[in-house]
Amino acid sequence: MAQSISPRTLPAEADVVVIGGGVVGAAILRELTKYRLSAVLIEKAPDVATGTSKANSGILHAGFDAEPGTWKARLNVRGSRLYKDIAEGLGIARREIGSLVVAKTDEQLQELERLLARGAINGVPGLELWSADETIAFEPGVARDVKGALWAPSAAVACPFLATTGFADNAVRNGGKVVTECAINGFVTENGTLKAVETTKGRIATRFAINAAGVHSAQVARLAQDDSFSIRPRKGEYVLLDKSVGHLVRTVLFPTPDKVSKGILVSPTVHGNVFIGPNSFAVDDPEDHETTRDGLAAIIAGARQIVPDVPVQAAITEFSGLRADGGKDFILAPSPALGGLFHAAGIQSPGLTAAPAIAEAVVEMLADAGLRLQANAKFIPENPRRAHFSELEPHEQAALIAADPLNGRVICRCETVTEAEIVAAIHAPCGARTVDGVKRRVRAGSGRCQGGFCGPRVTAILARELGIPITEVRKDSSESYLFYPRAETIGEESAYV
Repeated sequence: MAQSISPRTLPAEADVVVIGGGVVGAAILRELTKYRLSAVLIEKAPDVATGTSKANSGILHAGFDAEPGTWKARLNVRGSRLYKDIAEGLGIARREIGSLVVAKTDEQLQELERLLARGAINGVPGLELWSADETIAFEPGVARDVKGALWAPSAAVACPFLATTGFADNAVRNGGKVVTECAINGFVTENGTLKAVETTKGRIATRFAINAAGVHSAQVARLAQDDSFSIRPRKGEYVLLDKSVGHLVRTVLFPTPDKVSKGILVSPTVHGNVFIGPNSFAVDDPEDHETTRDGLAAIIAGARQIVPDVPVQAAITEFSGLRADGGKDFILAPSPALGGLFHAAGIQSPGLTAAPAIAEAVVEMLADAGLRLQANAKFIPENPRRAHFSELEPHEQAALIAADPLNGRVICRCETVTEAEIVAAIHAPCGARTVDGVKRRVRAGSGRCQGGFCGPRVTAILARELGIPITEVRKDSSESYLFYPRAETIGEESAYV
């Protein structure tokens, strides 16, 4: 039995408390660790990346569609550039494959011209208008009635899970703290100024707090008697296709956008799959993650407007995500109701792209509010490189197995994930605590069988490495126990390990 991992305990005080463990919160925490101060991130779930950051398109947008002068326009382009510099060092899977916005009518061609002009104002590099022949030559599977397209070479695809965990791991490596299963209960104030944050794990004294709680950010604001904004969750449903059809498209294919969304697209993923979606509609419940028959039909119909031969028989899973719709722009501002509280709210698309730039902007706001920023001379900008067994040459795999036999035990056959990779994911600075946490970090359970083969094995490894009974292992959320009714005891040995 492996040694139990220490619990993530709440410190008594910190210079800054970040509320919310999505990609924005994690990026802010890492940015804070560049300075000599104490920072802690609290997340109500057992792991980071369990909200919007676990269910989105994974696209690093070029930045041509945001209204010039807005936060979205400024921080999208800045964030896209930052990922170029930091992705590899943080272990964030990223592929710069470009994007095409496809027009099928004369009116849509006019919209592409507007987007081209807007992109130029926003500083997006390399934008070009392509003819129908150029578009079809580049993407042979595109609809033959296409009239042209807008090419954005700086667009990329990335793994949103690895972005979040990459930022979080690096933050912890540099002295930041991540405390999971720690929900906010309220704020302690004095003369209209923040003094502490009350949580389900106790009180933490602080001068500054960042509200990065995604679809719950308006609820957090209300705890401070702040009703300066509202959030309406917008659901987007997706269909993920198997890697066997990864050749379907070579770039991100958008329809011409409307006033509500970027539309239903067809895109490669950074790991070699293809997805179609999302649709977009408002919901009342910020925990509504159901997928629907009507939604699936709409996604298929929309995707086939761009790529007529989308092979839906290759679908391996459906999922949905919720976006925090707070209006036309990001909400990045101090709270008008409580001194020391800052909002990083309404972060919908292009939130993933903008995350590292949002972090810079938030820390600048804190400095303007009196937070002393002294450079951390010991800051380590990168995470240690990890070998992905499936990507290695046979002689490299053999060397790894010789060094550690766990490298020779393939737990997930679909994605060729070894036990050593799973153990490393659990013991990372901000390591996995759930089955889905392992899945998001190393893709065990992400393949064709969706965990049907490796799920029990991952469960047993988690129990062993966390030093807990197997009945205490959870799938994802705080109450998602895999065994019901939960037995009081279970043998420590397992046939799966």
